[in-house]
Amino acid sequence: MFGGPLPISINSPHLRRSGSRPVFSEIGSSEGPVDEALLAQVESNDMKTGNMQIHAPAIMPSPIFLWRFKVLLFLLWGIICCKFSWDSVMRMSADLRDLFLYEAFLYFNPLLLVTLMVWLWGVNLWVFAQSNVIYSRIFDLDQNHLTHREIWKCATWMTIIVPTSMTTYLYLYSHGEVSLAASQPVLLYAAVAMVLVFPFDIFYLSSRYYLLRTLWRIVLPLQAITFPDFFLADILTSMAKVFSDLERSVCRMVHRQVATIAWFEADSVCGSHSIAIPLALVLPYLCRFFQCLRQYKDTREKTSLLNALKYSTAIPVIFLSALKYHVSPDQWTAIYHPLWLLSSVINSLYSFYWDITRDWDLSVPSRIFKFRNPSILSNLLHGQQWVYYWAVGSNLILRCTWTYKLSAHLRHNYITVLTFTTLEMLRRFQWIFFRVENESNKISHKQGVQFPLNDTPKEEERLLSSNGHDV
Repeated sequence: MFGGPLPISINSPHLRRSGSRPVFSEIGSSEGPVDEALLAQVESNDMKTGNMQIHAPAIMPSPIFLWRFKVLLFLLWGIICCKFSWDSVMRMSADLRDLFLYEAFLYFNPLLLVTLMVWLWGVNLWVFAQSNVIYSRIFDLDQNHLTHREIWKCATWMTIIVPTSMTTYLYLYSHGEVSLAASQPVLLYAAVAMVLVFPFDIFYLSSRYYLLRTLWRIVLPLQAITFPDFFLADILTSMAKVFSDLERSVCRMVHRQVATIAWFEADSVCGSHSIAIPLALVLPYLCRFFQCLRQYKDTREKTSLLNALKYSTAIPVIFLSALKYHVSPDQWTAIYHPLWLLSSVINSLYSFYWDITRDWDLSVPSRIFKFRNPSILSNLLHGQQWVYYWAVGSNLILRCTWTYKLSAHLRHNYITVLTFTTLEMLRRFQWIFFRVENESNKISHKQGVQFPLNDTPKEEERLLSSNGHDV
């Protein structure tokens, strides 16, 4: 067909590869197609002359090596932050050191506690992914919901950013750069708010929208209450101290009291006498209280009223404690302190009873620790009665200690408050396992079928209403 071999290499721009055979693109309208014999000749000639290029696969490091390297960098960063923070604290005089630490605690404690809760929520999701609980159906999530790995990724960045900002604040403050130090918490809170409301499709837009929409439904329960609504509201009641510290921090930023001790005075706008402190503490309980009333309006179930009564018992604990700053010491000792103790006992016992009998329903055997993939953890926990004894006993103790943190007149011992707040986060973390698994059992019983293991919900199942959830 042609007078000689076609001078086209295998690397010619007119040649492309499809699978293991090179095929020719259109060379020109006058030349026509090339037959298979010529195709084989071209390939043979190129192999003889060494023109055939074989690309070796790219060498990638082992995933285990990358994970270990990231952990090493994370630990190195943690050591550096601890070193700079310790040196900064030691530079302060002994009489100002406690105020210095208390102020840093006030600004960064809310976000540190939120970071802890995100880590724990990732553990919850990991356990659900290994068990029979299909949490995506319980929370009415779409197929793009965040997995435990993505939750942990968010928690990792929070763990890096928040302590780094705190270390920077301590370093600048101790070295006399007060104005620069005062900008650190302001920038941090502004960055967090910006990420939450960022309207573009980055930083998990659908999940951020889901969170903000749920928070809006919690604040204004003008619609039927779904499981995600009251579940997140219950978690927020465990973070009442976060709201209290957040209110004081924002108050100081607005009144330009950051990196000063003027706020510590009793007559300060953001001081101990501020009425905004108990209001911030009681806000999650009021939201949950109105949710129960809305649920009663929709269902006419008396259980919702009893649940509302449970949340109302936290209100006397908070406001009787706040009265210490507005009454004489004799009145506090003789009248209001005994009333505060009585209201604390009632709130703790009522909440404990409701956890065990209603939220957990331990009359039904739990399967939350029955993992699909056998492991050391499943062998230790599945079928062990001590798991339930531990859950009941620890919940009772931590319900009583939680009252300590709700009390405004005890908040100045920040180390004790931080300890009890962390314990409350762990109690809520434990509570989530039994609460979600109990809800899974109820839905399975109502539908008459057990959810398949780790299955993607079908379209018609995703469209099921949430009215079957027991609030």
